[in-house]
Amino acid sequence: MSRQQWLQRMVYLSLAALLLAGCGGTPVAPTSTLPPPAPTATLTPIPSTPTPVPPTLTQAPKLASKQALFVIFESFEESEYGIPRTLLEDKGVRVTVASTTLSAVKGFRGKTVNPDLLLSQVHAADYDVIVFVGAFLYDENDPETHRIAQEAVAQNKVLAAICIAPMTLAKAGVLKGKRATTSADASRLAHEGAIYTLKTVERDGLIITANGPAASQEFGEAILAALEE
Repeated sequence: MSRQQWLQRMVYLSLAALLLAGCGGTPVAPTSTLPPPAPTATLTPIPSTPTPVPPTLTQAPKLASKQALFVIFESFEESEYGIPRTLLEDKGVRVTVASTTLSAVKGFRGKTVNPDLLLSQVHAADYDVIVFVGAFLYDENDPETHRIAQEAVAQNKVLAAICIAPMTLAKAGVLKGKRATTSADASRLAHEGAIYTLKTVERDGLIITANGPAASQEFGEAILAALEE
């Protein structure tokens, strides 16, 4: 073998040895490892807080603390009772009804009302206004109504009567020297010391009188005005 052939053979053997080492040897670790990509942050939506809506304030009726007593008799005049009562209740006034009975009381045109208490159970101190309603069977001499009228005046309550009912006030002695009107004979009112006027509705201090059904609206309005003072 020539020297040149021997050198070529040695080169081939060296190359073969290198190839074997690369295939069967321990793999060379990479010099650097790239970090894994950071996880994408998941944004949790923040629920929006609704703007609180202030509650709607319901204004109490102006006269919500007031108390009224209506006194009725059999065959009471419905408009003299119903119109003033509606006006008062629309303003928040609480209405109680008293009579000589707790059974249903029938009006002149057939309307019935169930009284809340007897006249004997009434104390004027419990009310802000006491209203006497006219009737075709009105008893102007009932002693309990006289007592109630006297208590009302003594305790500075609003006292109102319509149609023939002012005669109760006159018989109770609380109209002496007071201006008043009525559907009854004017001379009878004057006989009890009242000053009779021709007005549909008359007010003298805390005493309000009216002369009949046609005055019911104005009568109720006068009572409201007195309560609002």
